[in-house]
Amino acid sequence: MQSLSTPNLIRKAPENFLSQEAIAQINQHGADETRRGFLRKSFMAALGGVGAAGSGLALANPQGDPAILEKQIWQTTLGKNVATEPYGTPSIYEKNLVRRESPGLTRVSAASVAFTPLQGLFGIITPNGLHFERHHQGWYNIDPNKHRLMINGLVKNEKVFTMNDLMRLPSVSRIHFIECGANTGLEWGNVAVPTVQYTHGMLSCCEFTGVPLSTLLDICGADLKKGKFILAEGGDGSGMTRTMSMEMALDDVMVAWAMNGEMLRPENGFPI
Repeated sequence: MQSLSTPNLIRKAPENFLSQEAIAQINQHGADETRRGFLRKSFMAALGGVGAAGSGLALANPQGDPAILEKQIWQTTLGKNVATEPYGTPSIYEKNLVRRESPGLTRVSAASVAFTPLQGLFGIITPNGLHFERHHQGWYNIDPNKHRLMINGLVKNEKVFTMNDLMRLPSVSRIHFIECGANTGLEWGNVAVPTVQYTHGMLSCCEFTGVPLSTLLDICGADLKKGKFILAEGGDGSGMTRTMSMEMALDDVMVAWAMNGEMLRPENGFPI
């Protein structure tokens, strides 16, 4: 066997230390106390051989690994009932994987950033509860029945859409990443921020569902010859506005109401 110190090699686990006869007995009759004692001795003997090959294996010690050799509580008692948590939440052992604010970044937390913990995520999709936040006036839990989307300007038919109106239209689902323009900004003044959460955490990637903006512009009869830009204005008190070219608006822009299979979270713009 190779030592753990050998580069680019993983030592095989001692999985074949039982004879075929012993395996057959356990499969047929189960592992009673006598057989468990035999398993412990066989396992320790196998670990002794592994330990001789390298000192880096945690299990190669005289006491053995109690997580393997002793029955755990989850093996001997009933677990929680179904729907104990009607909406699933992460394990308590993942409690430190959360969005974080950089203290003192802004004068008030209602106009600040909560960073995505990129260093602890897997794959490309950001869980809804960890998508970064960027607010200029805090966030509200808006009643979707009172929300309105108005389109006016160089259009034949100025319209106001309710949430029901929007969700009746043909929808699309696509994976997009969203990044704040100030991402990596903390490195300008302080290059000693502790993790990638603070350097690049104003970046998240999700599957969004909504109606293409081009569909809404078509319904309103937008003048595509005269209209060169779209001015989008938020509905909150800060009245944030952003412009985009008509070319971009007709391409892949959507008015999204869902993120990763569920409605947007309030801190990410619910209801749209």
